[in-house]
Amino acid sequence: MAHSAAARQAQDRTSAASTELSPTTSPAKKNFGDLLSAQQLEIAVAFDEGRFGLKMWLRRRWCPKGFRPPWIVEDHYEWLWVYAAVEPQTGRALFLFLPSMQAGCLQIFLDQLRETWPHQRIGVVLDNAPSHRCGQIHWPDGLVPLSLPPYSPELNPAEPIFRLLHQRLANRIFETLDELREALTSCLEAFWELPQILVQLTSYP
Repeated sequence: MAHSAAARQAQDRTSAASTELSPTTSPAKKNFGDLLSAQQLEIAVAFDEGRFGLKMWLRRRWCPKGFRPPWIVEDHYEWLWVYAAVEPQTGRALFLFLPSMQAGCLQIFLDQLRETWPHQRIGVVLDNAPSHRCGQIHWPDGLVPLSLPPYSPELNPAEPIFRLLHQRLANRIFETLDELREALTSCLEAFWELPQILVQLTSYP
């Protein structure tokens, strides 16, 4: 599992990517086990990325009757993206903080995923975002993209991770991206210490 130091190193790398066309695999359907066997995959991981900004989502707050709930206002906007790959059966996971959703950042993440799990042939379940279908992505040997059907984010087991992170950081404003990274890292530490949390979040039919 990658820690924040590795994430920052990855963020500083060059985002240059190979121009080799990404391999394509038909969308994952109900016969997912057959698809894994046909591709000779040993495990499958759910991949997704989520944007987090200095100003987090606003949620309802309790307040005494007759009083308006206080809100902190901030007009400065900056963002980073959390990239995540999770093996639902074990809770094993990789998280990186990267500056955008462009193809170069996905390339950094895939290279780090291959380096972190170097010996297994892995199916990567992902949606059809433009950067995921970009011809500039060079999929490392042993990583096979498994595309979800169009317009079906609910089928991605990684989605609940980002909902939980947004809930835990709701109604907060951060002064800098470093402060935001620290808060996100604190949330992710629970996953590192108790992988069973990720199993409960992502391992569903």
